[in-house]
Amino acid sequence: MPPVYQSNDVQTSPGVTGNARLTGAAAAALLVLLAAEGATIPFIGPLLGPHIFIGMLLIPPVLLKLASTGYRFARYYTGSLPYVRKGPPNLALRVLAPGVVLTTLALFGTGVALLVAGPPSNTLIFAHKLSFIAWVALMTLHVLGHLLEVPSLVLPDWRRNGPPEARLAGAGSRTMALGLAILAGTALALLTYSAAGPWF
Repeated sequence: MPPVYQSNDVQTSPGVTGNARLTGAAAAALLVLLAAEGATIPFIGPLLGPHIFIGMLLIPPVLLKLASTGYRFARYYTGSLPYVRKGPPNLALRVLAPGVVLTTLALFGTGVALLVAGPPSNTLIFAHKLSFIAWVALMTLHVLGHLLEVPSLVLPDWRRNGPPEARLAGAGSRTMALGLAILAGTALALLTYSAAGPWF
């Protein structure tokens, strides 16, 4: 069903742009963290500790990005006028989105389950590997579809002397949200690292 316009909607275009910038900032941070996590995979034996630590650190930033994109999804399909005017992502990315979300949840869910269950957990290991393969395939397409737009979303909030049209209220709040997500991830990783002892 197509969205219905709501004349009493109070959401403004700057709010739409702010949401996009938060999503872009979270995506940029995740690209760096996921690259670090990916670098541990070929050497998973000796680098299992860093693999587990970074994996747990990733959870809050991943949740932040899911929240920001989920908010846009909800606002668009409930007929919020500014979000309807902006429009949805292109059709291919919309088709990919459910798979990206589901494989992301499966990947991190099985990872946390492995940490809780301890070794040998062969079934969970298989599920974790399978979800990783599916996630990599879908995430590669997702990243390629959005890669070029990330710098234009991230940089304006970090430029103090940018052009007036690039300035947008809430830059501090967006930066703080991302910083808090990374800080929460670091705290989570530190608190749960001892649980990984049996895997060593």
